Amino acid sequence: MNLLYCYEILGLRVDAELSTIKASYRRLARRFHPDVNGGDRQAQEKFIEINRAYRELMRVFPNAALGEAEQVERPRASVLHELTALEHRLKWQTYQSLQACLRKEKFARAIALTDGLANRLPHDVEVRQWQGIIYLSWGSLLLRQGKDHQARTYFRKALLADPCNVRLRQQVERAIAKIKVSAV
Repeated sequence: MNLLYCYEILGLRVDAELSTIKASYRRLARRFHPDVNGGDRQAQEKFIEINRAYRELMRVFPNAALGEAEQVERPRASVLHELTALEHRLKWQTYQSLQACLRKEKFARAIALTDGLANRLPHDVEVRQWQGIIYLSWGSLLLRQGKDHQARTYFRKALLADPCNVRLRQQVERAIAKIKVSAV
């Protein structure tokens, strides 16, 4: 599950602290719990989705089960470097702009935004994820338009942008398989 999607499900910003994540999870879990909503299928599905998102975020936060006090004593090792307040604001504003671009299918603008942010924050894992998703989305649209060669280029860029994302890799492989099948 994509980390950005997890934050979105829990109604949080990507820079939310552990205590905020836990509070949001508890609030939403109480609201959508199947015992409270008595057979409402949508509420049950939302509850499952909330649980998955929370588990995924807790997997990212090492020692989350040990409590926040112990976490302060033993800082977690992270690939991410600490972002300044300005970088956080820039990242959040870019994320909001990206969402608007994706809704309107303005992929050229979305690619420019993510590439610019990736140049500014080269070690940020989420930015690389965004890049991969944007390239995959644009490649998929090109594939539907019959522009197989261009689509393949953007699929390659998606893999280069986020090489560790297994789910992205699987989606790219499926899309490339479609290109090979249509060529036969």
